[in-house]
Amino acid sequence: MVFQKFHLFSEMDVMDNLCLAPVKLKGMSRKDAEEKAMDLLSKVGLSSRAHRWPEALSGGQQQRIAICRCLMMEPKVLLFDEPTSALDPPMVGEVLAVIRMLAKRDMSMLIVTHEMNFAREVANRVLFLADGGIYEEGTPSEIFDNPKREKTIAFIQKIKYFTYEIKEQDFDLMSLQGGIQDFGEKYGIDHKKIYSLQICTEELVYEMLHGCYAKGDKVEVNIDISYSEAKSTTELAITSGGKEFNPFEQDDDGLGVTILKKMAKSISCNWEGDKNRIWIEL
Repeated sequence: MVFQKFHLFSEMDVMDNLCLAPVKLKGMSRKDAEEKAMDLLSKVGLSSRAHRWPEALSGGQQQRIAICRCLMMEPKVLLFDEPTSALDPPMVGEVLAVIRMLAKRDMSMLIVTHEMNFAREVANRVLFLADGGIYEEGTPSEIFDNPKREKTIAFIQKIKYFTYEIKEQDFDLMSLQGGIQDFGEKYGIDHKKIYSLQICTEELVYEMLHGCYAKGDKVEVNIDISYSEAKSTTELAITSGGKEFNPFEQDDDGLGVTILKKMAKSISCNWEGDKNRIWIEL
């Protein structure tokens, strides 16, 4: 097993770290162990570090040594626990290059990682873990290009969510708009798109409040905004109770509907389960 934070023996130099287990557990001679260690070190570009102490090595170098330490035992399967998460970005590439090399040599590896591009490149089977188990599995193409389940899609596309509930016709518009502003700034959404999102949300909410409810009715309007960092797309979904109402199929388009049609890339509206459901992509 290759650990997240290396766990090299700090009181031993690199050579002793590599030779300890094969000598103690497999009965290998120290000479043979050192020859094997030097061969592995040369393959990962660290033969000159054979007698350095772990503290004198960078994080990427320590992780490469940790991989060599596992390979000294000639394992059938290598287990990696987030092998790059403790590394600075420039060092990540060092470790991923070694793992790619092992993959090309048909080493069986089980890797826990958030490095999506890397997983797509080296894996032949991908498992997405959620809710305490295997949530979805498939080939890299199936998982990364065509995920089926909601949480997988959200994770792969790096989707962020903002939700807001309206329970009164005289709702706090400033609170809603402030929430959208904070959401957009938190995830680096372009200011023009934040403004468009605020305008579309405001116009659509008022259209639904006036079209679905009479004065004094109990109100139930839910707003769901999703932003995909991977695709840089923003979607607005409004779910409303009350009577069936499609603001885009009225005889005379009001100013709000005209604004919505102009700003949206695509719009859909349906009546399902006694709810009006409107979806807009900006």
